[in-house]
Amino acid sequence: MNRASIQLSKDKKALRKAKREFNITSIRKDVWLYILLIPGVLHFIIFKYLPMWGVLIAFQDYNAYLGFLGSPWVGFKHFIDFFSNPDFTRLLSNTLLISLYNLAFGFPAPVIMALLLNEIRSQWYKRSIQTLVYIPHFISWVIIASLTYSLFNSQGVVNKYIIQMGNNAIPFLTSDNTFRGMIIGQTIWKETGFGTIIYLAALSGVDPQLYEAAVIDGANRFKQLWHITLPSIKSTVVTLLILRLGHVLDNGFDQIFLMSNSLNRNVSDVFDVYVYTIGITRGAFSYSTAVGLFKGIIGIILIYSANYLAKKAGESGLF
Repeated sequence: MNRASIQLSKDKKALRKAKREFNITSIRKDVWLYILLIPGVLHFIIFKYLPMWGVLIAFQDYNAYLGFLGSPWVGFKHFIDFFSNPDFTRLLSNTLLISLYNLAFGFPAPVIMALLLNEIRSQWYKRSIQTLVYIPHFISWVIIASLTYSLFNSQGVVNKYIIQMGNNAIPFLTSDNTFRGMIIGQTIWKETGFGTIIYLAALSGVDPQLYEAAVIDGANRFKQLWHITLPSIKSTVVTLLILRLGHVLDNGFDQIFLMSNSLNRNVSDVFDVYVYTIGITRGAFSYSTAVGLFKGIIGIILIYSANYLAKKAGESGLF
């Protein structure tokens, strides 16, 4: 071994030692921050990672008395049964349609709201509006469903007004044609205000000198919005869109379950409600786990696909 190789080996050892000492020093310096991190790490390990072993029952004919180890293995039987089930097409179409409507109307709503709030110059008025639009997020879906039933049932305020106008009452709560609109409307009303928090934080980081330079160049408010504000939050929008795509097959069990009934079942049956009905009320644990695992795999595929497309479009992506 020549001198150069010996020296290179010594340099690598010295570098590894320096890194090790640096890491130990960093931990000692911020030891309380690492201690504060422990509850969060334990939460994810106990409630997120350990329960992942439960997906094994999707490949078993699970029996609660026999447990994980004693239940017989059936391979992909439950997946085959699910894909060949006549309900699969209806469930998939209902779930995707609601998710697409949410993406088309629900996802841009916080962005638009944040842009409008950002244009308000009076701080007290801006804070008042922010408080009002945040409040619905903290209202439970049970209360929102109750309010919806009170307003839109056959004897509700809305239908009474429609009848007074000389028209027939509209079956908002029982019609297949109005169910998806009600769901999207509820989601927008509840989550738009809270969703503006991240976008307002991103907008607060925009350099004010850019707007001053644009005013000097003669740019009006719309051009400032188009050429400065939107490009500044584009990466935030793309990141949140990627995360949102991972939940395309998640429509929210609480909301759909509370708003569904026997008359709108054709459009209200989605994967979340189906998993509950099959798994909890009928005891088909393995079959419902297979459905849930299918949803998770599709979500992972969509996240990776969206991240890949974002990088191709010049954005940083998530990973």
